[in-house]
Amino acid sequence: MSDEYRIQELLERDVYVGETRVGVITGERFHPRDELVRSMRIKVADDVAEEYMRKPAEFAPLSKELVHSILPGGGVKLSKSMRELQRRWRNTVRINEKLYAPDELLDRAVLDNDGVDLGNVTGMVKIKRTYKGLVVQPHYIVRSRHGLPDSIVVPVAQLARTTARLDEIILRCSMKRLVTLPSFLKLNSEDSEE
Repeated sequence: MSDEYRIQELLERDVYVGETRVGVITGERFHPRDELVRSMRIKVADDVAEEYMRKPAEFAPLSKELVHSILPGGGVKLSKSMRELQRRWRNTVRINEKLYAPDELLDRAVLDNDGVDLGNVTGMVKIKRTYKGLVVQPHYIVRSRHGLPDSIVVPVAQLARTTARLDEIILRCSMKRLVTLPSFLKLNSEDSEE
């Protein structure tokens, strides 16, 4: 996305690929470091979600680099095809029926469902072209309490929701429960590197 277009100018605008209305821009991740925010959030049109997503989602990321121009009628024109958009939507993580791009998750705080701040997301684990886990660097107190290494992999199936303003990811379970789950144990074992 060229620097000419700021997110404030693009909010609530319709997004088009050719003649196809993809959805409406709803905002972007709130983060103090702009260089980490490479995607905007869009509310995807129902027919587009049905046709171009494996499992339809109401909200999805839109990479800023795909924004080509603003149309005379006020809509936002994308520089790529629906196929490219579909490819990028496959390269996301689904949390609470919403899709998130990797850049929207990096550096977020991870909290368990008791509200304990576990640490921050430092990376992603992909197995067979699908994101299966978030690499989290646990805080010292959490590491020592649960006997954890410097980084752990949290299964994406345990991600319950995100909070917009506080930039957090909330888990479905407590940390005590998380470390006993088969999916957690598998992702954190030595032989999980595929």
